[in-house]
Amino acid sequence: MIVLASASSARRALLAAAGVMVTVDPAKIDENPTKQSLRERRAHPAAIAENLAVLKALDVSTRAPGALVIGADQTLDLAGTDFDKPRDRAEARSQLQALRGRTHRLFSAVAVVRDGQTRWRHVAEARLTMREFSNAFLEDYLDRAGDSVLSSVGGYQLEGLGAQLFTAIEGDFFTILGLPLLPLLDFLRIDGDLPT
Repeated sequence: MIVLASASSARRALLAAAGVMVTVDPAKIDENPTKQSLRERRAHPAAIAENLAVLKALDVSTRAPGALVIGADQTLDLAGTDFDKPRDRAEARSQLQALRGRTHRLFSAVAVVRDGQTRWRHVAEARLTMREFSNAFLEDYLDRAGDSVLSSVGGYQLEGLGAQLFTAIEGDFFTILGLPLLPLLDFLRIDGDLPT
């Protein structure tokens, strides 16, 4: 059995589309103390994402003996400032204004745990450049996107309306959606959880 320790519909859909059937059991951890501690120690955004992915998988592993548990997390870095998911429309607006016309880095981490033991982990990076959009466009975008802007770090979803925010992307689409899928599939084949 494979368990996804995430409530992310995008991650679940990516795995399902790739033929990986998972049970969904979101981790029940408070990420904030871990993030705060790592930020105080000036941890790299990739390390923050990786640590959180492992913690989520370990949490669910305690409830799923024998299961392979996939944890994932994502961080966004803009010139040394990291972003969390916006809490409301005003915060989403502020984040998008900060990202407008600039290139940021998105780090997506995945970890696989079985019976409390981390078996594998991986972090991938993508670089995204937002275009210089008008304030009128931004307000229209926020109106049309609605609460979906609150479900992703940076306040955008590239698989939907958020594609209109960008001029250039370097990196893998799966990484941008929050799951480095190809390396994960390779691990699952090597580990024997998927057919070769």
